[in-house]
Amino acid sequence: MPELPEVETIKRALELRLTGRRFAETVQRRPDLRWPLPPNLAFRLQNRRIEGFARRAKYIQVFLDDGQVMLLHMGMSGRLVFDGDPMGAHEHLTFCFDDGTVLRFVDPRRFGALDLTTVQELASHKLLAGLGLEPLGNAFSGQALAAAFRNRVVAVKLALMDQKLVVGVGNIYASEALFRTRLHPATQAGSVPEARLDELADNVRAVLTEAIDAGGSSLRDYVQADGELGNFQNLFKVYDRAGLPCPVCAEPVLRMVQGNRATFFCARCQPDGAAGD
Repeated sequence: MPELPEVETIKRALELRLTGRRFAETVQRRPDLRWPLPPNLAFRLQNRRIEGFARRAKYIQVFLDDGQVMLLHMGMSGRLVFDGDPMGAHEHLTFCFDDGTVLRFVDPRRFGALDLTTVQELASHKLLAGLGLEPLGNAFSGQALAAAFRNRVVAVKLALMDQKLVVGVGNIYASEALFRTRLHPATQAGSVPEARLDELADNVRAVLTEAIDAGGSSLRDYVQADGELGNFQNLFKVYDRAGLPCPVCAEPVLRMVQGNRATFFCARCQPDGAAGD
């Protein structure tokens, strides 16, 4: 599933190409993705001008000139790809713009989503209400993590991936940030001292920022909006490197399962214990 860096990369590409453009035609080939698509979608978008873009968690927000906001989510396998040839049975939506640009929503598993709301109702929208800390936001800090994790007995990696606590970090970037923090992924979230959470917050932000700069991570379905692969997978320190030497101490990277997801870590660099000593 695309995580925050991949979604942010796509959002920036859309922003660059589509801000100020008007919808000339919307071709809808099915009534639903993960959920039913908005009624009269093509009519509601017709001739609307795109005023700007934002991102909340893994949702791209597209602001239109009549006060509508389109919410887009890639789900497990969704892609937004510019131009090129039609992409077959999995191209469920095609957006054509007044300058000839074509944007294709391709989603083989149909776990993606698109909805329309308004600026006034955006914050309370059912898909956005109750979301946690934005890790690239100004409020993200060790203090904020300490408040979110207070009394949590769940493993710190699972807490980082809980969208009600922290949004968008995902499996790859949680493993990488915990490695940089020298914090064992099974440490109870509520037991981590605030000073260590300061380090963790800094490392989460750094990992995500570096991944965005690299165009995200391409492992299975993800490509950038121009069809190019991301490059951050070439910079992984521990993720998907089980059995390979740790880049710090040369001990083999280990793999375990947490919450039905694979976790990768170095037992020497990330010892057990809340303080990681």
